[in-house]
Amino acid sequence: MKRRSSSFSHKSQQYRWRRNLFALLLFGLCCFFTLLIFEAQYTRIKLFASLYRHNSPPLPQFPKIAFLFIARNRLPLDIVWDAFFQGDEDNKFSIFVHSRPGFLFNKATTKSVYFLNRQLNDSIQVDWGGSSMIEAERILLRHALEDPSNERFLFLSDSCLPLYNFSYTYDYIMSTSTSFVDSFSDTKEGRYNPKMHPVIPVHNWRKGSQWAVLTRKHAHIVVRDDSVFPMFQLHCKPAEGWKEHNCIPDEHYVQTLLAQEGLEGEITRRGVTHTSWDVKSSKVRERQGWHPVTYKLADATPSLIQSIKDIDNINYETEYRKEWCTSKGKPAPCFLFARKFTRPAALRLLNMASYT
Repeated sequence: MKRRSSSFSHKSQQYRWRRNLFALLLFGLCCFFTLLIFEAQYTRIKLFASLYRHNSPPLPQFPKIAFLFIARNRLPLDIVWDAFFQGDEDNKFSIFVHSRPGFLFNKATTKSVYFLNRQLNDSIQVDWGGSSMIEAERILLRHALEDPSNERFLFLSDSCLPLYNFSYTYDYIMSTSTSFVDSFSDTKEGRYNPKMHPVIPVHNWRKGSQWAVLTRKHAHIVVRDDSVFPMFQLHCKPAEGWKEHNCIPDEHYVQTLLAQEGLEGEITRRGVTHTSWDVKSSKVRERQGWHPVTYKLADATPSLIQSIKDIDNINYETEYRKEWCTSKGKPAPCFLFARKFTRPAALRLLNMASYT
């Protein structure tokens, strides 16, 4: 009985071992085929996703305006600009700020997220009335041109504010293929230095505002210029009273360069930023000299903004011409921006429903 029982037990163990081995093999085969099925499904999903991406319309990418701010340190009107940029829903702008070397735009120096870390890391010290201002503009353009979607390049000061919302401003600037450059003949002022001849002949000497809007083509020309800029560095010095042959480089450079390149037919010869150079007194005191009018808290009224918006033509006495302002072929206000505003004045305007 014992031998028969032992034999039975041995056969039973062999049977269980074979059964377990078969079950293990069966489980392995099931896992293998399951993996094959999942891999086939994953391949199909990838294929369909690829076909969908290929056949679906691409995400819209709009041409952008590069806002190029030239500041001493911080931007005192950053809160106003923050409200302005909130009007963009399609990523139609980029921001670059040239401030003094070492200055950083962080949470302690700006109230707007749009300006955080927008300071250029290769900025230079800018002196008023010198060629360093031109170099600052060229540095801004070099950085902005690195983004191929930037199609317009707008120079702005730290005391400048927008007159309209983002949508209107964008459509206005993008409505023409030209640059907006305030430009007129300056031979009557005697600021041309004959030493610039023959590189810059007197008939190409122009003057205007530095607050221009450039197309991408013209921005490239400014950045690549290696003939006109050196002449300004050598012969266009800061003005000392009314000394002969002194000039203010940033008011002549871009205008003269584009005239030199024979491109005046590609520009709208007016800027889009309003500056008041009136020397008559305000309600408080007379404002005179080289610097434009600065609008303070008491000046910041809806009637001031409306009076600027209502300007529809610019008269250039030296060229006996009047520039009527248009947008999309229709009469339009001349200016999209205005300066110079103090921070209290700008904040007061921001709180006025008629302005916003």
